[in-house]
Amino acid sequence: MTKITHCIIVDDEPIAREILESHLKRIDNLKLVASCKNAMEAFNEINAKPVDLIFLDINMPEISGLSFAKSINKNIKIIFTTAYREYAVDGFDLQAVDYLLKPISFERFLQAINKYLNTNISITPRKTKELIPEKNDFIFIRSDRKMVKINFDAILYIESLSDYIKIHTLDKIYITRETITSIEAKLPSSSFLRIHRSYIISLDKIASFTNEFIEVTNKAIPISRSYKKSVLQRLEGL
Repeated sequence: MTKITHCIIVDDEPIAREILESHLKRIDNLKLVASCKNAMEAFNEINAKPVDLIFLDINMPEISGLSFAKSINKNIKIIFTTAYREYAVDGFDLQAVDYLLKPISFERFLQAINKYLNTNISITPRKTKELIPEKNDFIFIRSDRKMVKINFDAILYIESLSDYIKIHTLDKIYITRETITSIEAKLPSSSFLRIHRSYIISLDKIASFTNEFIEVTNKAIPISRSYKKSVLQRLEGL
């Protein structure tokens, strides 16, 4: 019989908790026993219920995730979830299973779960197959100090601003601190195309194109010289 892993989430951001809850529901044999908004709530849950694994935010009011991790039973495993890279060394010093940077995709979440399972539970080949991630039709980004869901079919094009990107959608422009290369990796290649070091376009939003530009919603977006051959081959094959 496969062991059930009892999990709790500890994060002061409601949307961050919702994302993790959604990810957990997609994996068998992981049971969410509590979703806590601070360390004190989590202390009470640990004392009242069996807990095997904690998804733990670091930057929380009153008691930080690092302080909380130092105070609990070392048999309880921890996966840190945070928006701050600078705490990674401290997190791994506490023997954390993994360190996830927000926004957390299901694919990255699944990697952490597999790392935990491979360390703590014997997995059958059938179970491993069941853990192949499903394809989402959306992403979450951090914008205006919150996690925002953006459906792929709402995206017109994405524009790079050095360490930031602007995501132009049907009804709004979102700005988030991320590189265009990292966002490109999260998008389905069947629906999006990189045409310039600074631009990604949605293929089904193309109105027209030439050898030099692609028109999306009355905006002419340049095709760079380094991308031109692959872009034109892709467009001519549509």
